[in-house]
Parts: sequence; C-alpha cells; structure tokens
Amino acid sequence: MLAIGIRELKNNLSEHVRRVEKGGHVAVTAHGRIVAELVPPGTSSKGRRRRSRYDELVAKGVIKPAKESGDPLAGWPRLKLKLPAGTAARWLEEDREEPY
Repeated sequence: MLAIGIRELKNNLSEHVRRVEKGGHVAVTAHGRIVAELVPPGTSSKGRRRRSRYDELVAKGVIKPAKESGDPLAGWPRLKLKLPAGTAARWLEEDREEPY
C-alpha cells in the first residue's frame, strides 16, 4: 500500500486513480496519520489482508511512514567479525567505570 499526503493526492489524482484501477491501494495521510484509503471498487474490508502493526502505528500517528522504500543498509559491506560471547557487556562495563 502506498501512503501519500492529501496535497500529493490532489496534485496527482489521475495517477493515483490509475494505480487503484490496476488493483493497488493508496492510503491518504494527513499530518502522518492515515485518514482514508483508496481501493478498487468491490473490495471489502473482509477481503483485504489484515493491517500490519506498521500500518496500525502509522494510522494512530505513533510513527510516520518512511519517505523512501527499500533496505537502508543495502550495498553496505557485511562484516564477518566474530567476537567472543560477553564482549559487548564487558565493553559497556569498562566504559561505565571511566570517570568523566
């Protein structure tokens, strides 16, 4: 489901209506909260998939929808660093003992 603001919907209404005609779903947001959904005709709430926790949090205004899609870490090198168990806890303990 694509989430867009009211201004974006107004400025590109035809484009978003075509998206819905092809079976897409468009969530309309106001100040980061979902206030409406555009869905193809005949789509019942029972026929649609259950909203994810992410969608619920966006609808409640607890979180804002991502401005970009995709993995933010894509393309970053994968580190193959293996540390012994307890290393992070030891580092935290050492850091806490340092005077400031």
